[in-house]
Amino acid sequence: MPQLEAIQDIDFHSETYKDAYSRINAIVIEGEQEAYENYHSLGGLLPDQKDQLVGLAKMESRHKKGFEACGRNLKVTPDMEFARQFFSPLHENFQTAAAENKTVTCLLIQSLIIECFAIAAYNIYIPVADDFARKITEGVVKDEYLHLNFGEEWLKANFEASKAELEEANRANLPIVWKMLNQVDVDAKVLGMEREALVEDFMIQYGEALSNIGFTTRDIMRMSAYGLATV
Repeated sequence: MPQLEAIQDIDFHSETYKDAYSRINAIVIEGEQEAYENYHSLGGLLPDQKDQLVGLAKMESRHKKGFEACGRNLKVTPDMEFARQFFSPLHENFQTAAAENKTVTCLLIQSLIIECFAIAAYNIYIPVADDFARKITEGVVKDEYLHLNFGEEWLKANFEASKAELEEANRANLPIVWKMLNQVDVDAKVLGMEREALVEDFMIQYGEALSNIGFTTRDIMRMSAYGLATV
């Protein structure tokens, strides 16, 4: 497999690697911060689940600290301004939905799109990571599956009432994921992560989540097309 072979050629301390890592590391740090804030916001929208959501937020905060340690281990300063701009479209859409009390849209953005994006990125990164980052990331990805499960279970229990809003939110937000992937294509490749593998893993995670919620295979293919049209 090309990705597994690539790690033999990676110099984790080269300037080229560290430059690319400064942006990728910033993205995962900012992603965990976004998740921390989003789960607190969801706690306000879902008061009955507030304690559980606060617990998820605390886990995201621990993940952030772990990834900050990964940067320090390689003596890399994360480019946080780049990362904030990277997440700004999803951030703005989440904030708008939260202000309008659109719980379903907020769950799709955070608990499905962002979590599936994170799981895909971590799955593809782990085989090519340095030893320190691999251990951190392996622990994080296990937690992210739990976070994905929270959104799946709530949306499954409220599927009929949520279906139309889910489809609308998917149409508005899935194309953003592909723009995000395009933005980091070059940097990810420097780290040994192939774009095709990222796309494939994301589509698997996202499709399985939609299926678990209650969408049919035909629904999922139609909904996925909103993203694939921009690849």
